[in-house]
Amino acid sequence: MYSQPAVHHQGARFLGFPLEGFGFFTSMLLAFASAFFTFFAATFLAIMSLLVWNEIFGHNVNYADTYRYVGLPAGLGMLTLALPLFVTLWLRAKIKRLRG
Repeated sequence: MYSQPAVHHQGARFLGFPLEGFGFFTSMLLAFASAFFTFFAATFLAIMSLLVWNEIFGHNVNYADTYRYVGLPAGLGMLTLALPLFVTLWLRAKIKRLRG
């Protein structure tokens, strides 16, 4: 049985993933997916924290506040960071392809 050699990409990498060669649709998908994941992760952590807060200290804070005051700002914040990053990576790849 033969194995094929691993393909090593040259260029920038983050945690082993290449940061170049994305098309426009892929770049937009990655930006919105990172914001989507951040929204739900932050909301989950906020709900769990609020659950502990309400149970231990006897407060009655509405769980819907976690979406508005934690999840939404975290998701929008990640989107404002991810969109310029992935658009810049896409433009750099596009310019690099045009130059040859």
